[in-house]
Amino acid sequence: MQNVPMLINGEWVSGKGEQTIAVTNPANNETIANIQCASEDDMTAAIDSAVRAFETWRDVPVTERARLMMRYQALLKQYHDELATLLASETGKTFDDAKGDVWRGIEVVEQAMNVPSMMMGETVENVARNIDTASYIQPLGVCVGITPFNFPAMIPLWMFPLAIACGNTFVLKPSEQDPLTPNRLAELFLEAGAPPGVLNVVHGGKAQVDRLLNDDHIKAVSFVGSVPVGQAIYKTATANLKRAQCFAGAKNHTVVMPDANKEHVLNNLVGASVGAAGQRCMAISAAVFVGKAKSWIPELVERIAKVKPGLWNDSEAGFGPLISPAAKQRVLSLIEQGKKQGANCLLDGSDFTVPGYENGNWVGATVFSEVTPDMAIYQEEIFGPVLSCMTVDSLDEALSLVNANPFGNGTSIFTNSGAAARKYQHEVTVGQVGINVPIPVPLPFFSFTGWKNSFYGDLHAYGKQAVRFYTETKTVTSRWLDDDIPGPLNLTISM
Repeated sequence: MQNVPMLINGEWVSGKGEQTIAVTNPANNETIANIQCASEDDMTAAIDSAVRAFETWRDVPVTERARLMMRYQALLKQYHDELATLLASETGKTFDDAKGDVWRGIEVVEQAMNVPSMMMGETVENVARNIDTASYIQPLGVCVGITPFNFPAMIPLWMFPLAIACGNTFVLKPSEQDPLTPNRLAELFLEAGAPPGVLNVVHGGKAQVDRLLNDDHIKAVSFVGSVPVGQAIYKTATANLKRAQCFAGAKNHTVVMPDANKEHVLNNLVGASVGAAGQRCMAISAAVFVGKAKSWIPELVERIAKVKPGLWNDSEAGFGPLISPAAKQRVLSLIEQGKKQGANCLLDGSDFTVPGYENGNWVGATVFSEVTPDMAIYQEEIFGPVLSCMTVDSLDEALSLVNANPFGNGTSIFTNSGAAARKYQHEVTVGQVGINVPIPVPLPFFSFTGWKNSFYGDLHAYGKQAVRFYTETKTVTSRWLDDDIPGPLNLTISM
């Protein structure tokens, strides 16, 4: 058993709050660590530390900030498997899935290494006679990250490396369900040479988040999580005149055209739907089969049925448990609603368990057909290994279905028709589109661009938009009169 410390002003300290939160192993719900939540004094100390650090960190040359990210990236690669093992043990993810979580975060740190070129301003000489104008990119101040349980390495690494590389300081409040991985990320950041106070990590729940949102020193807030929490954080942050980017829920559709490569479609849909136990905001939870493609559904079910949950270190496991008993109960409730509302349950994972780990949060792969838009399993983000199969007669019908959905995080289409792909990518009202790619998460030199109820804000995560989110632009217009040019210097040296 271990207590989970906080990082404040470069030191690891115990929280002094009254509330204690147990960190449990999702495979058996045994407690593996305890969080002593941050007290009011702890929160004040973390914020004050970031404020003080900003006064000097903002003036550190951008090249030095880039070199810090280079050293950090090297350490993350060096400890990649160790981080994945820690992450898997507290989330239940399979080892391969955990390695992917860490690696996608490393890719964002690699993008942060390019910060000098991303912070270049603009200049125009002679905007008027003998007058020049230049714009400079400068940091905001203290920024905050509030991150979810499902990607405890990748999503914190979406945030603090880029914010800090831009010259800001940062307070991270990771999920209380798996805090060990974010703490290890912070340890390696200190080892890379980060000065005290540049990154602070606090632990807790809603009270600690509210404290951050209501503090006048905080300039920008980044959040990833559910729709209700995302809406609440966005409203509170903006009401307090802070910048906010809040990534929320999703209902991601794959449209399968009858001319698509059948093997490619089926192989990709298996992992995209039930991989990571469906606990990812880009999971495919609705497969829309157009015309004759609906005949592929039985074979898809056969393939998904072969994917079994298991322990993180079981090489045969396709995915792990859900994060908590509450998450399991919610998914089981939605599966039951699907049955009652008339969907055809072709594969039911409700009663799945792993021998010897019966107390774990296990739900097996589940597939429904004949799903309609009025059903709860379609309307809600299930966040579990559940796929809803729907059928339509045309691409236009598929587009109408997807565009009517209130979420707009990701979507994909499988087709061999360039015209169909072009029409879909142009007309669909979703921020991230894959063509013959099931989960179109962009690499970090682009931005993660959810739309509609999947995102609240104006500027998205990583890529160029993140640099704009974490910085302010200053424009300087200057004129130097010719009369001010000094005359020749007297360089005569008297002996």
